[in-house]
Amino acid sequence: MKINKLFAVGLMMVLTLFVSLKSNGQGQQGVSLDKIIARVDNHYILNSELEEMYNQYKAEGRTAPEKCQLLESLIINKMLLAKAEIDSVLVEDKEVDGELDAKMGYMIQRFGSEKNIVEAYGKSIDNLKAELRQQVKEQKVVEKMQRTISGNVKITPNEVRKFFNSIPKDSLPYIPSEVEIGHIVKLGTVTREQKDKLRQQLVELKQRAEKGEDFATLSQIYSEDLGSAKNGGDLGFAKRGAMVPEFEGAALALKPGEMSDPIESQYGFHLIKMIETRGAEYHARHILLRPDYNKGTDMSQAVRSLDSLRKLIEIDTLKFAKAALDNSDDKMTAESGGLIQDRNTGLSKLTLDASMDPALYFAIDTMKVGELSQPVSYRTEDGSSAMRIIWYKSKSEPHTANLRDDYEKLSQIVLSNKRNNALEEWFKKAQGDVFISIEPEYKNCQVLGLAAAGNDI
Repeated sequence: MKINKLFAVGLMMVLTLFVSLKSNGQGQQGVSLDKIIARVDNHYILNSELEEMYNQYKAEGRTAPEKCQLLESLIINKMLLAKAEIDSVLVEDKEVDGELDAKMGYMIQRFGSEKNIVEAYGKSIDNLKAELRQQVKEQKVVEKMQRTISGNVKITPNEVRKFFNSIPKDSLPYIPSEVEIGHIVKLGTVTREQKDKLRQQLVELKQRAEKGEDFATLSQIYSEDLGSAKNGGDLGFAKRGAMVPEFEGAALALKPGEMSDPIESQYGFHLIKMIETRGAEYHARHILLRPDYNKGTDMSQAVRSLDSLRKLIEIDTLKFAKAALDNSDDKMTAESGGLIQDRNTGLSKLTLDASMDPALYFAIDTMKVGELSQPVSYRTEDGSSAMRIIWYKSKSEPHTANLRDDYEKLSQIVLSNKRNNALEEWFKKAQGDVFISIEPEYKNCQVLGLAAAGNDI
């Protein structure tokens, strides 16, 4: 059983979340009568799940694996879920909610509005979130089980050296040119006009609540904090210091039942209603409205800030990594000193070919290694307008793999192999702890290294 290949296929479950939601929507032709094709303890695999994974490959123009292989990857995920239940491996609701909010935010960005999402999927937002939430939760459990099984696996430099020396010299891979690129991002400043508009919207909502409308219902309708909006803006009990200072200061100034004026924080503008206080804790609801960084955005402050940082870095008064950590609005890269990482490998070395982000490719095409760009326009992943300066840190020439230049890549391979071995050993033991049943039409599949004998394996 090749666990590494199977888990690569298993990741397709994440990519099919939205596909599965849409395939069952009213606006789409329904799947033919669905049926159960396999069972792992109390977890079932439907024919539609298998077909969706298969069709997703086709839709992306990729060669789809054999359906037996896809079925095996689905069974592996269900085994992880079943064993997680047996071993009491859980994920917290807030972790699931955070992932769900991110996915819903992506969908809103992609479709333009919640109304467009409802029309595209033929389902209410609440129904979509309920369906997606269960799938997100299962995927988070699967990921946690994988970490539980192989998270403590470590490697040594000697293991990396042995692996490299085991590769025949005429089989060493050819490494194309790679580059390291950093950036510092500054979002545009929301204009006074847009801030005033958001404040006025919250004032109007406050007036409606004062006239008798339910605050919780207003939050469900208007709040852009998707995590709390579904609960009527209820944030639960918070300890002092848990919220940003602007929010907490305004909340603690309220008596139970009172509402604040609009409050600005790093997250947007809040209307807060205090429910109760309990010792050092307080319980509040809120309605959050976020600025639209695509409308009414002033870039002049971002440009001035980046120009200042650029000058300090060029005269070596400030290191780029420190400047990125303290100033970049891209928090993901800021923590790595501004370096942009390859999403597949997690490494900072990017292959200099057509797979690179075109904006980066053409930006460094006119730059020399070590140079900083002027501030240039940038669109963040969530669609916000921003500016950034780009640092062309390094470039390697194409070469045959060697231990000195490619140690990081080789160590990733060794670590992956070692983790896969740990997973394979776990699966051998886990098969005896769960009940697996497969329908006769797939009896010829070699699932988990075993042929389906009758219905059960």
